[in-house]
Amino acid sequence: MTNLYKTLSLFALLLLIVSCGNDKDNNFTLKGNIKGLKKGIVYLQKENDSTIINIDSMVISGQSEFTLKTNLEEPILLYLKLFKNDGEEHFIPFFADKGVTEITTTLKHFNYDAEIKGSKQQDLLNEYTKVMSKFNDQNLDLIEANLIAQRDQDSIASDSLNRASQILYKRKYSYTIQFALNNKDNIIAPYLALYEIPSANPVYVDSVYNNLTENIKNSFYGKKLGEVIAERSSK
Repeated sequence: MTNLYKTLSLFALLLLIVSCGNDKDNNFTLKGNIKGLKKGIVYLQKENDSTIINIDSMVISGQSEFTLKTNLEEPILLYLKLFKNDGEEHFIPFFADKGVTEITTTLKHFNYDAEIKGSKQQDLLNEYTKVMSKFNDQNLDLIEANLIAQRDQDSIASDSLNRASQILYKRKYSYTIQFALNNKDNIIAPYLALYEIPSANPVYVDSVYNNLTENIKNSFYGKKLGEVIAERSSK
């Protein structure tokens, strides 16, 4: 065991001791299972003033299942981080709300094999990312076809594929905007406007914000979106 791993393990244990003393204040539980994991550290993290901070952790030694806890005031995006001393970063983002969320994944494909069950917000995010995955697959097909066209010096085919790529890009943005508008009463709407379409026409971003319910406007992401729009307008 390296000195770095020993230090991080000790740090994680200290965090766990502290968190155990505050269990009565916790209203959120993450139950996880990383198949194939024998040794490592898992962290529950959140965004805080543009930085990511640890809010709970657990040392994995022999078992693949773990439980992490925290207290939530409202639904928010959290991160499950895995440290396995391989020099790489391993994260799974997910929407958490009061109650229990379950994440099952594998050590080999930590990010890609993740199955997440829990909040209504996460269910919507799953629905959204499933469609985005199809768009991304189509885009990869277009890129591959364009590379072949360029190799064969087929400018007509290349131009056609470039146009198809631009149309697909617009369809992705349109889908995201419409998805946000259709879910104006859910925190997923301002989240998507903030992180998925930040470079979209301001008119569409404003439309998403203006259609939010008052409760969502006053949420963490609703307030953040309002601040972004206000800052843009002031410039």
